[in-house]
Amino acid sequence: MGRPVVHFEIGCKDKAKTAEFYRNLFGWTMQEMGPATMVATGADSGIQGRMSSLGHEPHNYTIFYVQVDNLEICLKEAESLGGKTLVPPVSIPTGRFAGLADPEGNTVGLFEIKA
Repeated sequence: MGRPVVHFEIGCKDKAKTAEFYRNLFGWTMQEMGPATMVATGADSGIQGRMSSLGHEPHNYTIFYVQVDNLEICLKEAESLGGKTLVPPVSIPTGRFAGLADPEGNTVGLFEIKA
C-alpha cells in the first residue's frame, strides 16, 4: 500500500509577495499563523500546506511530506536504500515530522500522525 502526500511547504524570502503570487495564480487562501503562512488550496482532494521565510539558507525551496506509520523505521529503511536523515523526528501538536535526502539529494518530509 502506498503512502499519501499529506502536506507541502514553500520556502521564500518575502512571504507577502510569494503569497500574493500563489493567491493570484491558483486562487489559494492564505492565513498568517505565527512564523508561517498556512495555505488552503481549496480543493476537496488536494492537500494543504504552509509558506515559511526562515531568514537563512535555504531561502527558496519546496518540499512535500509523506505520511508514514513510524518515523524511525522509515528513516532506517531510507538509509538502507541510500538515503540520509537530514532532520531527526520532531514532535508537534498534531504528530511528528522528520526529513530525509534521497540518493540524489532531494529533500523529502515525513509525517507521523499523533496517536
